[in-house]
Amino acid sequence: MREVPDYWRIADDVIADVRAKRLKAGDKLPSIAELRQKYEVSHGTVQMSYARLEALRIIRRQQGKGVFVNDPKLWMREP
Repeated sequence: MREVPDYWRIADDVIADVRAKRLKAGDKLPSIAELRQKYEVSHGTVQMSYARLEALRIIRRQQGKGVFVNDPKLWMREP
């Protein structure tokens, strides 16, 4: 069995938190430095996670303000 890359695991954790409503639309995500420390990964790994989440429309970046959760209606399908 292949191991899941760290950037994918971080992104999946964010998605799980949104689905479980621990994160809601408009919530600010932790900084790159905070996630680096939490997951013990490099800056680039966190950047890749955020890039993946942004491509999936789960988050949006606001320069100088941070990274925020998009409204799940934009990307989440009903079960």
